[in-house]
Amino acid sequence: MSRIGRKPIKIPQGVRVQVEGASVRAEGPKGKLSQPVPVGLSAKLENNELVITRAGDDRRVRALHGLARALVANMVTGVKDGFEKKLEIVGIGYRAQIQGRIIQLALGYSHPVIFPLPEGITAEIDKQTAITLRGADKALLGETAAKLRALRKPDPYKGKGVKYADEVIRRKVGKKAGAK
Repeated sequence: MSRIGRKPIKIPQGVRVQVEGASVRAEGPKGKLSQPVPVGLSAKLENNELVITRAGDDRRVRALHGLARALVANMVTGVKDGFEKKLEIVGIGYRAQIQGRIIQLALGYSHPVIFPLPEGITAEIDKQTAITLRGADKALLGETAAKLRALRKPDPYKGKGVKYADEVIRRKVGKKAGAK
């Protein structure tokens, strides 16, 4: 049996969770989210804990047991505390500025790059080179950060581009003059 799937999800103070058929809804200070529960699994709310149980023991349901529990746990954490991702912009003349729900980036192209933020994600820019993304939905936050990074991936020679704050860029040695 899945060790992660068996673990109950504690509902923190200030978060309301409802089980409606094949989906779980959570509401907290950071927003509202819902997560569908796959076929073969069911969610039960008992004395301030949410438990994901499975009906059968076939391979597909066993594989989804831990995943469904992790997704619901991330949803509960997201509506309570939220998640954040930090990105850094490295390079001379590379910078970002925010205008409402749009991030405008100068990334060495001949034109500024306009990036609209999805609903539920907020951004904060420090010193024009550090972007902090915040949101309740962990999957949407990660997807948004990946799309921002994909606008100009860090190159392996000088490290210029958009990278995650905790990412280590493996550098390559460039051309050597007079190498024999």
